[in-house]
Amino acid sequence: METKEELMKQLQIIEKWEKSQSSDWFWERLGRLPFKILDKITPDFIHKKIGSLLDEIGGYIQTGGKYLVNERKIFDTIQKETNMPITNFSDIKDLPLNTMEKVCEGVIEQRKKLATIQGASTGIGGIFTLAVDIPALLAISLKTLQEIAIIHGYDPNETSERVFIVKCLQFSSADVVGKRAILDGLSSYYKDDSKSGEIMSQLQGWREVVYTYRDQFGWKKLFQMVPVAGLVFGAFTNRAMINDLAEVGIMLYRKRRILDRLEDS
Repeated sequence: METKEELMKQLQIIEKWEKSQSSDWFWERLGRLPFKILDKITPDFIHKKIGSLLDEIGGYIQTGGKYLVNERKIFDTIQKETNMPITNFSDIKDLPLNTMEKVCEGVIEQRKKLATIQGASTGIGGIFTLAVDIPALLAISLKTLQEIAIIHGYDPNETSERVFIVKCLQFSSADVVGKRAILDGLSSYYKDDSKSGEIMSQLQGWREVVYTYRDQFGWKKLFQMVPVAGLVFGAFTNRAMINDLAEVGIMLYRKRRILDRLEDS
């Protein structure tokens, strides 16, 4: 376990990262324009396909559905790294932060490889397979965040935890103003888990999160409309997006674990 001084130092690093999550709003808006144009020229059947696939994710917050990960597999991964028996979440929460980070790196690398393959395979067909790529990448994103949660000792089987996971997803794709609002909302979550209900209401429906995430693709996905050439671009952008999302997940979950330890110290 880290000392209080070490925990405070880690917390300062995370808070510095939070402040850095701001950029020129002009470029944020510019980055979203291509996808809004793409929306206007995308055939209706693709819009319907995206909608039907996204409907499956709507139940994630309530039940987890098929998007829940196998926690035992993550337990085994942590056990292999620590040479300690891991049978439940209480065995994980007191592990050193650097151990959690190391396990995260290995798990995230696997998810990035999967996202790369997904982006390449759907990039071959250009715009017609883009309808499959978006929900597939969302599924990978949700599972990546759940694995990060488990590695930090939090149980995604709990509804409140799935709300936090969706907020992480929302943060990774929000604009400057949105990120600030999410961080402000999470500050109360860190202090009192009973306020997770308030955060739930702030989501204003899971569809807002999903479509914000989709819009964030922006120019990154525009080139994936080109058949074959989209293979390379799809692989690159999917990998980059999971990498950025994982950074958000690690930072926000590490902050929760640090604050929990400081409260217990």
